[in-house]
Order: sequence, then structure tokens, then C-alpha cells
Amino acid sequence: MNETLTLALSKGRIFKETLPLLAAAGIRPTEDPATSRKLILATNQPQVKLVVVRATDVPTYVEHGAADLGVAGKDVLMEHEGDNLYEPLDLGIARCRMMVAGRPDQPVPGRRRRIATKYVHSTRRHFAAKGEQVEIIKLYGSMELAPLVGLADAIVDLVDTGNTLRANGLEPLEHIADISSRLVVNKASLKIKTAAVQALVAKLEAAVEETRACSD
Repeated sequence: MNETLTLALSKGRIFKETLPLLAAAGIRPTEDPATSRKLILATNQPQVKLVVVRATDVPTYVEHGAADLGVAGKDVLMEHEGDNLYEPLDLGIARCRMMVAGRPDQPVPGRRRRIATKYVHSTRRHFAAKGEQVEIIKLYGSMELAPLVGLADAIVDLVDTGNTLRANGLEPLEHIADISSRLVVNKASLKIKTAAVQALVAKLEAAVEETRACSD
């Protein structure tokens, strides 16, 4: 790969679980991303650099060409309304589920149900597909609190172990989507830097397949 590629990542679980896949593809940051304060990280491959952004911003950076590729959770992609992205590869990391959750014995209110979530578009699509109109209340954190204080009848959030739900007297009620992290590619970058992008995608795909084979 002679052309420079920029890969957008977000710190946290996705970054941590992406690093072994990058390493298998021969790409390693030259600094420890856990301790570095830099937002642009060089790698051992001079033609590949990493940019560190908020998880919800990864699709935006890639869509507008500030990064050629990125790694984003499917939950973020489901909320993103742009159309200038390809999604060629499920990396199979950072797995969880998007669920409707609440009290299992919650009575049906005599009005539209109120659903608290930060996943507004996904929630609206889910209930619309069921033919149910709901009132969506947008929150950014402590989602489990909303039903406990009467702010909402249920929530839509990501569920991994379900321990936090159970600790607050809530249970998963409806499955919306299985979530994992995906590789996304800017459409223009794929056309302009075809060989470089396809080579990196192929290396990451091989790394994912090797990881799956080892886990079977």
C-alpha cells in the first residue's frame, strides 16, 4: 500500500478489541493509545495513521472524508443517517444486543408509552414496524433510572450481561438488533485509493476469520 490511509477509532472497548485485529494485519500504533494524549497516532506502517474520535463521530469523519475507514458499533451506524459509507466487514467484536427493557409487570398505560433512549431513530423504527406509536424521551446516560422515577415506561439500550438491568429491577423485554463493531469505508476513498483500501480490508477480514477459527 503506497497511498496513505486514515482509520478512525474511538477509545474504549472498541479500540481495545480492534488493536489485535490491526496487529494481525501488520499495523501497530507507535505509541500506547491508552496513555497517549495525541488524537492522531502514527503506526509502524508509515502509510497508515489512526485518528481518535468520539464513538458517535466515527461515521461522520468517514462519510466526509476526514478518515478513509473507521470502526463503529452497529448501534452508532443504525443511528447515523448519512449514505456515503460502505460497510464491508463485521469485525465480530464488542458484541451486545439492543433491547427494549423495563419492568416485566409494568401495566400498559392509558396513553402512548414513553420510551427513554439515546437511540432515537432505531427506537422509532422498531415501534413503527410494530404499528405502535410511542413518545421518545432522549437521554444520554443512566438509562435504567428513567422507569424507576416515572420518567419513562421502558427504555431502549444496549445490553451485554444484563446485570445492571437486574440490579435495578428491570429485564430485557424485546430484541431489536444484535450489535457488533463494523468496518466502514468512505465511498470516494474506495474509488480513489482502491488498491490500498481493498488490501487493508482483506487483511482485516483474514484476521477476523483467524480469530473466529481460534474461538470455535
